[in-house]
Amino acid sequence: MKTMIVFVGLVLFCNRCLVADDFTPDRVVTYKTVGDVELKLHVFEPTGHQTSDKAPAIVFFFGGGWAGGDPKQFFQQARSLADDGMVAFSADYRVKSRNKTTPFESVKDAKSAVRWIRSHAAELGIDPEKIVASGGSAGGHIAACTGVIQGEEEAGEDLTVSSRPNAMILYNPVLDTTAKGYGLSKVGETRQTDISPCHHVGPGIVPTLLLHGTADTTVPFENAERFARLMDAAGNQCQLEAFEGQNHGFFNSPFFRPKTKDTSIYKQVMQKTRAFLVSRGYLDDSTSSKSKQK
Repeated sequence: MKTMIVFVGLVLFCNRCLVADDFTPDRVVTYKTVGDVELKLHVFEPTGHQTSDKAPAIVFFFGGGWAGGDPKQFFQQARSLADDGMVAFSADYRVKSRNKTTPFESVKDAKSAVRWIRSHAAELGIDPEKIVASGGSAGGHIAACTGVIQGEEEAGEDLTVSSRPNAMILYNPVLDTTAKGYGLSKVGETRQTDISPCHHVGPGIVPTLLLHGTADTTVPFENAERFARLMDAAGNQCQLEAFEGQNHGFFNSPFFRPKTKDTSIYKQVMQKTRAFLVSRGYLDDSTSSKSKQK
């Protein structure tokens, strides 16, 4: 009997290891150093990926109100899209709790991450003209800023390499940092529109997929509707997917939120994410059944 109990315990332990390992990055690289702070990209690559490939890429930025958060938030999404053929990154960036910074430094880091990926495209085996910026909540905000906000670049970087992505996928992003949205106390009254995407929409912004819960009490759904209208009026492509009755953080994966009982919403989010990527020519429609379950 004792032997059987030990054996069962070992099987359960190994299963947990396998699940954890499934969403472990293939490698971790440093994309930026500020003082003694090294900012990392957690890299997920397709099976058999070679540096000679020209795969599309996506970089995710975690949420947390520019104050905290964890790159693990997007590990499952990153692995899933890597299984589909993309090189996926989940980025670290400076936040208030760890680095005593403001949202402005977070935006600069997001731009640095896109620039680093593009400047290292050849050694990463990616297409420098197929880079997607993505993220949720505050991470969705800084992803949006890479495609919308002019300036806010890190001093000393090679500005001849663009920090603008070629497409954006945004989950419940902060799109208005005034009193009509979220983050006024963090950006300050005098700079309330400086990095507010809704206030900087103009022609030439890259194609965007916007997924937002209609019951979001943190970032009003109205902000997403307004951003989509502004994008359309400026002649840009912006697809708004409304998730009825869903609140903030509905997009999180079962890996990041293991107590989630209903995983159907996450699967819908990934289905719409994939459909957008297929429509842009970043993925083909022959994704494996394995990746569609992640």
